[in-house]
Amino acid sequence: MAESVYKVIELVGTSTESWEKAASAAVNQAAQSLRDLRIAEVVQLDMHMQDGKIAAYRAKVKVSFKFERE
Repeated sequence: MAESVYKVIELVGTSTESWEKAASAAVNQAAQSLRDLRIAEVVQLDMHMQDGKIAAYRAKVKVSFKFERE
C-alpha cells in the first residue's frame, strides 16, 4: 500500500433545529469544495443563546481529506 497524507481542518456548523443538522451542515458544505473526504469527527457541541433561549445549535467538526500534491 502506498503511503498517504491527510489534511485535517476544523469547521463549525450551525442549525436552529439540532446538533445533528449542525454537524451535517458543516460536512455537506465541506463536500462541495473538498475532494475525497475521509473522516468527520464531532469534537464539541454547544448552543448559542439569545434572550435566555436557544437560538442555534453549533457543532465543531474535524474533517479529514486526502492531501495530494498538485
